[in-house]
Amino acid sequence: MLLDLIAKRLRIGTLQLYEADGSLRTIGRGEPVAQVVFNRPGVLRRIMKNPDMQLGESYMDGDWDPGEGGLLALFELLHRNEEPISARLGMAGLWQRARHALDEMNNAVRSRNNVHRHYDIDETLFRGFLDDDMQYSCAYFPRPDITLEEAQTAKREHIARKLLLNPADTVVDIGCGWGGMALHLARHYGARVVGLTLADDQYRVARERAREAGLEGQVEFRLQDYREHEGSYDAVVSVGMFEHVGRPQYQVFFNKVFDLLKDDGRALVHTIGRTAPPTVTNPWIHKYIFPGGYIPALSEVARPVERSGLVLSDLEVLRLHYAETLKAWNQRFQKMRDQAKQRFDERFCRMWEFYLQLSEASFRWSELVNFQLQLARRNDAVPLTRDYLYS
Repeated sequence: MLLDLIAKRLRIGTLQLYEADGSLRTIGRGEPVAQVVFNRPGVLRRIMKNPDMQLGESYMDGDWDPGEGGLLALFELLHRNEEPISARLGMAGLWQRARHALDEMNNAVRSRNNVHRHYDIDETLFRGFLDDDMQYSCAYFPRPDITLEEAQTAKREHIARKLLLNPADTVVDIGCGWGGMALHLARHYGARVVGLTLADDQYRVARERAREAGLEGQVEFRLQDYREHEGSYDAVVSVGMFEHVGRPQYQVFFNKVFDLLKDDGRALVHTIGRTAPPTVTNPWIHKYIFPGGYIPALSEVARPVERSGLVLSDLEVLRLHYAETLKAWNQRFQKMRDQAKQRFDERFCRMWEFYLQLSEASFRWSELVNFQLQLARRNDAVPLTRDYLYS
């Protein structure tokens, strides 16, 4: 019965299931091909009761392993056979969206707790798989043959150009991470930057980096919620933070960006987005990786931007850049996996590699992309063409 159900959903490719007793069941035909090796009986039934949650949890528990091609081959097969979001939602999906929106009611306390659960896991973990600058967001690959370090530098520079900074311009960095973007703008553009974060480790590391770089008088980091921050700035930048805002706070976020900008100010919001209609957060990701987070459709971002009074002066969609970023992150994580296992345990390592490769697959074969929204208070705050980005 379970195999018949899987067969009905598998329209493209082949799934090979190796049972715990060594027997093989093959479903479908053609490419792509994925393999699942069950390590104990009854795992398939467990997964089919709630696939969105149990596929990841059962992998974390060691109930199954991928065969040839690894996790990525399985995720490709699943994405190739995924129903359109419009078919997946329906009335039940509308109820799910409403329920998930409640989980995204991220007040100051919940926001700090959510950030703590992910970003304060262990500084050593992040140093192990990120680039030298500890950029934990989509890199920018102008060429496919560059290193992760070069791609993250290209990302910082691409964003900096969109901010159109003059020496001594003031900038606030909402969700500054470990400080890389703020330090880049100060070091290479002469900007005076205030960086905001809710993560204790990020705050400590960012301040240490500013001190080591001799930029303490030019860059200030604060452990502060963006909603509590006041000021007037030439530019606002936010990289990889909007995914944690939550839909109920979208209007608050863009209103705050408007309030923080001077009349001729510019802003750049760099966020994961989706090319498909609004949906719900994957429950496994919500539980284990990013509680309170949500990846928006463009339609969900456009309305609060319009209502805030901001002008959308430019919109760029980075396609496949995050897939390549995540591929590099997973390769580096695999090299430090034994070390991570000693610091945590095998279950954590399986969770982390499942997260990195599930995310890569979603950017490579599903609807996830990265949006870069350039915003301003005035219609004439940025040049008439994009030539300034590439000259």
